[in-house]
Amino acid sequence: MTQSSTFTYESDANNESNRLLRSLWLLSLLLAASAFLSLCLGSFPTQPLQVLSALTAPAHCDIAFIIWQLRLPRIVLAILVGAALAMAGAILQSIVRNPLASPDVVGITSGAALAAVLYLTLLSTSLSTLLSIHWLPTAAMLGALVSALLVTSLAWKNGISPSRVVLVGIGLAAAMGAGTTLLIVISEDSAAMTAYVWLTGSLYAAQWGDVMGLLPWLLAATSVALAFSRHADAMALGDQVAEGLGVPILRSRMILLGCSVALAGAAVAFAGGLSFVGLIAPHLAAKLVGRNLARLVPVSALVGALIVVNADLLGRVAFLPKDLPAGIFVAGIGAPFFVYLLHRSRGRV
Repeated sequence: MTQSSTFTYESDANNESNRLLRSLWLLSLLLAASAFLSLCLGSFPTQPLQVLSALTAPAHCDIAFIIWQLRLPRIVLAILVGAALAMAGAILQSIVRNPLASPDVVGITSGAALAAVLYLTLLSTSLSTLLSIHWLPTAAMLGALVSALLVTSLAWKNGISPSRVVLVGIGLAAAMGAGTTLLIVISEDSAAMTAYVWLTGSLYAAQWGDVMGLLPWLLAATSVALAFSRHADAMALGDQVAEGLGVPILRSRMILLGCSVALAGAAVAFAGGLSFVGLIAPHLAAKLVGRNLARLVPVSALVGALIVVNADLLGRVAFLPKDLPAGIFVAGIGAPFFVYLLHRSRGRV
């Protein structure tokens, strides 16, 4: 390698690092501002100085309970859920090499939702003495895993075709959606109402226990995904190139798929069916830092968190005194975005 080519390589690497740092700082500032605005607004409006007082000296503030027990856990959970769904989408798009792939489009979210609704409508009532609500994330992730395995097996034909994954996933998502609807129809009214609101994607009545339940799954799956990010980048060049570089393709793909399943399943378990976050966020993040997975994952996480926090804020304050699920507003943006991507990719998918 000549001196000039070495200098060019180092310059490009520095530019990419600067882009990443600028994007992380900008998105972090926007997220902090959105979170603080969400703390200030609600059915009981509070002044910014009151919020700061409640955060720094809760023992001497009258609104400390509202801030610490009602609003803050909901905001933190929205951040974690948005980050988890966005990272799940970024990982999935990377390993199947399809811009239309996301946990809800290929059926992973639908599998998690079906398993969770089955738990909410049947098992949690009939086996309430044996089972606890703490098993809901496990049920959702098992459903997501089964769905992912079904999509992989049905789309497998001398390898995995990205177009087959999307087509099989859409069909499987429709079938599981029908099963979910059937469960709601045949269940008791109270259980059906709980499941229906949960399916829409709501962060209502979030607690610190939900935050602590989701956080370990997010940290573990993110760590593994970042550790295998180089393998994903190699596979993005094609399986033959990846094999030539010594990448164990099947093992790496299954591990990364497991990370996506864990992230999506855990997010669905704690926040319900928030659609399209895993589709929108990676595309917006890729505009900022490109498709390198190690850079895409953290930026996608911040973009996804921004989407969910602001959607939840809109649901809380735009139609007072009603508290609408955040999933309504995310789907309102995500559905047209999906149609746009489908139109743009029609010649390649």
